[in-house]
Amino acid sequence: MATEPVWITGIGLVSCLGEGADAHLAALEASDARPVVDEEGFAPFPVHPLPPLDLDRQIPKRGDQRQMEPWQRLGTYAAGLAIDSAGARGLVADMHLVVAAGGGERDTALDEAVLSELATMPPERAAPLLNERLAGGLRPTLFLAQLSNLMAGNVSIVHGVTGSSRTFMGEEAAGADAVRIASARLAEGRGGIALVGGAYVAGRWDMLLIYGLSGLLRRGAWAPMAEGGGMVLGSVGAFLVLETRSHAEARGARGLAELAAVATGSARRTGEDTARASAAALAGNMRALLRPGYAVVSGASGAVGPTEEEAGFLADLRDAGPAQGPVLRTADAVGHSVEASFPANLALAALALGRPDPPPQALVAGFGVWRGEALALLEPVREGRA
Repeated sequence: MATEPVWITGIGLVSCLGEGADAHLAALEASDARPVVDEEGFAPFPVHPLPPLDLDRQIPKRGDQRQMEPWQRLGTYAAGLAIDSAGARGLVADMHLVVAAGGGERDTALDEAVLSELATMPPERAAPLLNERLAGGLRPTLFLAQLSNLMAGNVSIVHGVTGSSRTFMGEEAAGADAVRIASARLAEGRGGIALVGGAYVAGRWDMLLIYGLSGLLRRGAWAPMAEGGGMVLGSVGAFLVLETRSHAEARGARGLAELAAVATGSARRTGEDTARASAAALAGNMRALLRPGYAVVSGASGAVGPTEEEAGFLADLRDAGPAQGPVLRTADAVGHSVEASFPANLALAALALGRPDPPPQALVAGFGVWRGEALALLEPVREGRA
């Protein structure tokens, strides 16, 4: 049972556009912004790369940096930015932590060697050889480095966040559920402040091959989603500090946006149980809250099926409700970032509400590439509202 509003009071955001709120707000306001894309390093797949980061600013111990994989360093860095943005360094002992994470990075050299050997094997020998090579080739320490909850552990160690800790897996749905559950716990009175988010590194051959072999990725030169062709992945770290209104007001913190509603679902995507129908059901009570001119922050990935389903849902919402304002398709600017995409889009929506001529609300939509639908409604903060 919700008891009071939940505010976003801190944003930690890193993408190809830079780090922090100012860099991303400048990109949102620029009418001639060009995409930051690496078309050569992982050809034929374009990716949105990270800018150079001074890791010492948020992860001061070099030993901590060395023992993390790139996605863990990125998430830990972004988490520190969010804490600083909220002015909450003195509150980390009571801060709850909810992280969306994928698996660790594979030993690509071993994978390449095994695949090369398998290519010369008859089918009846391939499976036994695969098991044999993986069992004997993978280092035990590699399994430890791949644990998904290590990002949460590193955030706790580096930044001293020692409240409760939860890690969610499940691609885009993990990021959406992390936000939903963190905000629900705060609204129900089970804490006053939480840190929630995730990170994704696009420059990983293991993930590029998985998505590429599935026919989901764009090949060749970058192009906006409107031209089709598939996903362009992006490296993104995104964390939010969420607080109850009373907690924030008691310490004099400024709210960046109010998280008015969050809903997640998971359609089977077969028959009538479509992603479009799932999102329509999630919209439910949100429809009555929408005001004319609300902006849409689209989490469309560029993958053909889910992107079409989201477009259909948004068209249905526009036709049946108040007039929609502008639609921001964030993957065109920062790429699709899987687990980090929903927290990142919430951050961008909050920044949009803080612009000089803001929309009355921002509706954030997220459609997973394989499974998972999510909606969130953000509103400008009005302090002291009953």
